[in-house]
Amino acid sequence: MGHLPPRPAEGGNRPSLAAPSSSSFSSPAAAEANAAPKTAPSPPQTLYSFFPQTLPDGPPPNGHFPINLRSLRAEFLRLQSRHHPDLHPASSKPQAEATSAAVNNAYKTLSNPLLRAQYLLSLQGVDVANDETLKVEEPELLMVVLEAHETIEEARSPADLDGLTAENEERIRRCEEVLEEAFREHDLERAKREAVRLRYWVNVRGAVSDWEEGKPAVLQH
Repeated sequence: MGHLPPRPAEGGNRPSLAAPSSSSFSSPAAAEANAAPKTAPSPPQTLYSFFPQTLPDGPPPNGHFPINLRSLRAEFLRLQSRHHPDLHPASSKPQAEATSAAVNNAYKTLSNPLLRAQYLLSLQGVDVANDETLKVEEPELLMVVLEAHETIEEARSPADLDGLTAENEERIRRCEEVLEEAFREHDLERAKREAVRLRYWVNVRGAVSDWEEGKPAVLQH
């Protein structure tokens, strides 16, 4: 009578039936993706890139020089609430602080028509922001500036400046229209002249904003 082969002992070596891990079946595309180096997101190309909802077309000539300031501020506040350093853990706080500072700078520049014009000219290699020697040789303009200075000096209440404020805001609006055309046509000389002219009106706006009874009016030319 033949002998039956011995039964394998419990726990002995048996063929493994465990399913292979999913990593064993990684596709070539997945392997390539895993091997690809991680790159940091590229910074915005211009300050306009910080505000894609308000300024989707970017700077002129594709976009417009005048900006909807109410929409810009609303988007700025949303960005600040998202990137405020206090809302981020310690590990990412430095990056949040840098982003918040960059957003602040972009808003400060673009919300001010003079800084906006100077910034756009700087993108074309024209520096009017740091050249204080640039003046407008227009006697009529200089006379208007002197009259504005006298009005501010003689004011006794904010209401006394309402007329000057309205006139000056209209001058700023007209400057923005000229700058719109100049940047659209890539007429940098015209844009440069108008930016220098705009500097006078923005300084008048600042002097009106800083008015206090008895305080000397200072107009930076």
